Amino acid sequence: MKTIKLIPTMALLFVAALPWNATAVNQQGLVKQLFGSQRSDNMIESMLVKTLREIKQGNTTKALDSVNQLIEFKPNFKLAHLIRGDLLAAKSGQLDAFGNANLHNKQDIDDFKAEAQVRVEHFLGDDRAQKIPNTVIRLDATQQHAIVVDTSKSRLYLYEKQQDGLQYVADYYVTIGKNGVDKKLEGDKRTPLGVYFTNKKLTGPLPDMYGDGAYPLSYPNEMDQHQSRSGSGIWLHGTPTDTYSRAPRASDGCVVLSNPDLKALEPVLKQGGVPVIIGNTFEWLTPAQTPTLTQGKALEDAIESWRQDWVSQNSNQYLSHYSKQFFYSDGNYQKWADYKTQIQARKPKVEIRINDISMFNYPNSTQPMVVVNFEQDFRAPNLQNKMRKRQYWVLDNNQWKIMYEGAV
Repeated sequence: MKTIKLIPTMALLFVAALPWNATAVNQQGLVKQLFGSQRSDNMIESMLVKTLREIKQGNTTKALDSVNQLIEFKPNFKLAHLIRGDLLAAKSGQLDAFGNANLHNKQDIDDFKAEAQVRVEHFLGDDRAQKIPNTVIRLDATQQHAIVVDTSKSRLYLYEKQQDGLQYVADYYVTIGKNGVDKKLEGDKRTPLGVYFTNKKLTGPLPDMYGDGAYPLSYPNEMDQHQSRSGSGIWLHGTPTDTYSRAPRASDGCVVLSNPDLKALEPVLKQGGVPVIIGNTFEWLTPAQTPTLTQGKALEDAIESWRQDWVSQNSNQYLSHYSKQFFYSDGNYQKWADYKTQIQARKPKVEIRINDISMFNYPNSTQPMVVVNFEQDFRAPNLQNKMRKRQYWVLDNNQWKIMYEGAV
């Protein structure tokens, strides 16, 4: 059978722009990459890479066989259908640009290009499985997993707590907001950046656009509210039943996974309370690097000093742990200082215990900031209570200070 060479326009606009290099396309290494994992999303990307590599080599017959296998594996993968249509059109000489065999909308074509780009870049070049993001300092006793969403890579990473620290479990392609990240206003179609926590799966009937389920995130968090960021309904959810995946930027602000990937995460998400850190600039650490542990120890010392100064009822020492930009549900630093000074002037004898701490670096913050959750056991002559508390600590002139404090 004669092999039909793809016309230059298609190769230039689509295949040639992808991140191929000598290492990535080495036959032995690529075969290992292509078939080294049976996880659904990884298989999708391995089959996509195989198809595009055959296109780049000019072997449209093999490429057509490969993309047919991909469609058989995931019948609702629209990008694969687009590639198949282009291959068929190229064989008949009817193709003059990528996507023209199927689409007339330039935005749709750009969306498919973008999805192919990020999927292939991840598959051929991503080394995140060997590294840990610097954002998760410590998980509490109830948290066995953490989720990190790198919006710059359209990727969600799942980690599990082990005795020696976090362990990479899996990663998944995701879609974020149509207008990118850094949500500020209701309806701006942006995905927020910050530290959030999942709620349990919504049980009521949902429109098909949410796919196999939805898990609300705790947006807006305390910092979002303080910065007057509006909007709500930011969820982790699936895709419509006729769609395997969408473009990297296609949601109204939610983080969207394919339905099989969302189902794979269900055992982790079902209990709620899973930390989800969304950012677009992370420092990725090798197991040998320990700046996160060092930072955690320094912050632990600051928290313990704050606790001791609270027990001493020395207002000046106690308030020295608070930033002048401190805020809480009822006001600002001055109101907090006046209230605490009045109470502590009576020098009540108190006992305070801090247990079960979690710590998360806040992504994309203008200054180093850590979200700290803990169980506080407070006992005084006329009051005893236990509560889950949250604080935001900021590094101010090389000293950790409390920016926010409140019950969870």
